[in-house]
Amino acid sequence: MNKVTICGVDTSSLPKLSRSESDDLLERIEKGDEAAKELFLRANMRLVLSVVGRFPKTQESADDLFQVGMVGMMKALNNFDRTLGMRFSTYAVPMIIGEIRRFLRDRTGIKVPRSLRDTAYRALKARESIVENTSREPELNEIADEIGVSERLVACALDAVSEPVSFYEPVFSDGEEGMQLLDKIADGKENSDSWSERLSLEEALKTVPERELGVLRLRYFEGKTQTEISDLVGVSQAQVSRLEKSAVERLRKALS
Repeated sequence: MNKVTICGVDTSSLPKLSRSESDDLLERIEKGDEAAKELFLRANMRLVLSVVGRFPKTQESADDLFQVGMVGMMKALNNFDRTLGMRFSTYAVPMIIGEIRRFLRDRTGIKVPRSLRDTAYRALKARESIVENTSREPELNEIADEIGVSERLVACALDAVSEPVSFYEPVFSDGEEGMQLLDKIADGKENSDSWSERLSLEEALKTVPERELGVLRLRYFEGKTQTEISDLVGVSQAQVSRLEKSAVERLRKALS
């Protein structure tokens, strides 16, 4: 086995246990044998390391995830029931994943309602169970049926506990070296046409004299009537009308 050092542990030096040796250690652990517990946990550190490998995109260090994963494995060992006939790894992996996900979620500072977190945890356990039994990735509706909730709720719950991605996360695709996620997100309110129209209008407004521009601002940006503008600027309503028409005509010529 290749050597991997994590949290000061050289994985090539970890013991390997047969099925019978594991069962024997589990029996001794049930009787309170702390030495057996320590040996069993040490032998299963590779299991935690394999789970840590499922989180390659997180910004947290692998050492931190490994330590959190070990907490999850210890919780699994404390609650494991040999009489159910389940392999320890099958029982432990979802708990290790859950512990790491909780750690990552708490680190984001985003607060997720308890009910939604519980739904997400049940969905993740259901997914692990389906993968274990079918060796394939389940569809959303399968997970929803398994835990008895709607597909929409499953999707919302899983999305709520997913690790946030920065807008400045690099994206890699052909011909887009150096692009960030922010560059790939379209703004429904802003596009190339609206930007060009805005720029053209800004240039056209520069051609309007200040007095006419003032009338335009009051009329079209503040929504005032010609009579109200007349009172504000101290000229007749007819003169306000002439200033407005003159300004609009200047804009029309500039934009055409």
